Amino acid sequence: MADRLTAMEVFVRAVRLGGLSAAAREMRMSPAMAARHLDALETRLGTTLVRRTTRRLSLTEAGADFLDKAERILMDIDEAEAEASSRSVAIEGLLRVSAPATFGVLHIAPLAARFHARHPDVTIEFGFNDRYVDLLEERWDMAIRIGRLADSSLVARKLAPMRTVVCAAPAYLARRGTPKILSDLIAHDCLGYTFTEQAGTSTWSFGRDGEIKAPVRGSLRANNGEALLRAAVAGQGLVYGPRYIAAQALAEGALVELTLDQPPLPVGAVHAILHPDRRPAAKTRAWIEFLAETLPRLAADW
Repeated sequence: MADRLTAMEVFVRAVRLGGLSAAAREMRMSPAMAARHLDALETRLGTTLVRRTTRRLSLTEAGADFLDKAERILMDIDEAEAEASSRSVAIEGLLRVSAPATFGVLHIAPLAARFHARHPDVTIEFGFNDRYVDLLEERWDMAIRIGRLADSSLVARKLAPMRTVVCAAPAYLARRGTPKILSDLIAHDCLGYTFTEQAGTSTWSFGRDGEIKAPVRGSLRANNGEALLRAAVAGQGLVYGPRYIAAQALAEGALVELTLDQPPLPVGAVHAILHPDRRPAAKTRAWIEFLAETLPRLAADW
C-alpha cells in the first residue's frame, strides 16, 4: 500500500511541477526511482497516464481522469492525519476565501449562513473578483476556481461539475430568429465576454477542446458574466457562458437554451485550491468539506 501511495504522489507531483525530475527532488528520491514508481503505477492500472518527452509531461485522457481521483485520495489522507493529530484544535478564527465574482455572489455568499450555523466561531471574509490571486502573498486560506486548471504546484479538489450554454431571450429569438448551426451566429448579436476567448468578442469556441471556432459580432462586450446575462434577458442578443449564471433565468423562462450543431466547450469544474506548502487549518478543512457536500446538489440545477 505504501508503494501504491508513493507512486500516486509521484504522479500528482510530476504533473503539478511539470516533470519527474522536479517531483523527485521534492520527494527526495532519484529521478530513476520516480520513473520506476510511475511505470509501476501505469502497469498496475493497465493504461498510460502521461506522455513523456525530454522537456515536459502531458496528460492522457486517462491521466486527466485519474489525476482528480489521485489528488482527492492524497488530500483525504492529509486531512485524516491532520484531524488525528489535532482533534483538540477548535474550528474558529478568520477564514479568507477568494472566489470568482459572479459565482461567488450567486452561489457562495448564500452558503455562509449555513456554514456559520455549524461553526459559529468562524468569521468568513470573501474576496470576489475574476483575477487569479496569489494565495500566500495575499494571505488567502483557499480559493475557488472554475474551469480547466493549468498544471501548477497548487493543490486542487474538484467540488462540482460545470456546464456552458448559449441562450437568448424569447423576445430576441422572435425578432431575429433562432440560430441552428454555428454559421448562423454571425448574423446575430453575440454579446462578448472580454475575460475569456471561449465567448469573446470576435470568435466563440465549441467542441471538446475548443477547436471549432465560430466568428461572431455584437453590440455589447463586458468583463462580467452577470452584466451580459442581464443584457440578454433584456433582449439585446445571445449570451454564451457558464450555466450557473443563467440557471435562474432559464428556469423562469426569461432565457431559452439553444441547441446548435456543435457542443459548447466544456469549462471543467468548480475546484477548491490550496497551496501545497501550507497545511490547511481546521477552519479551512471544515469549509472545503462543507462545499464538497453542498455544491454538487446545487450543481444539479446548473
